[in-house]
Amino acid sequence: MTVAVDDALWSAVGDPTRRRMLDLLLSGDAGTATSLSEQLPVTRQAVSKHLGVLDRVGLVHATPYGREKRYRVDDEQFARAIAQLSAVGAAWDARLHRIKRIAEAIQRTQDDEANNGKR
Repeated sequence: MTVAVDDALWSAVGDPTRRRMLDLLLSGDAGTATSLSEQLPVTRQAVSKHLGVLDRVGLVHATPYGREKRYRVDDEQFARAIAQLSAVGAAWDARLHRIKRIAEAIQRTQDDEANNGKR
């Protein structure tokens, strides 16, 4: 089973600061670069750059809010990211299950050879 991976999307959420920003936006519904920077250990300028990355991959969308922009998580793109992560997880679970079966077969063969040598 091959899972199509959106590298740009996962690169965007691969950064811990951006994941924390998504958490904050999801818990508060929306936020500005200023309001998010007050809750993160980075500058407002850094927050703006991170929001730009999230915006480019469609995870957030901005609307004008006075002199700033108010960002909200795009529910559809976020759901797509979650589905993709679940599919990747399932594919890796299947791979690990196959590796476990192979390792167990090798172990049984080695145990059989060891037991035959003792007789």
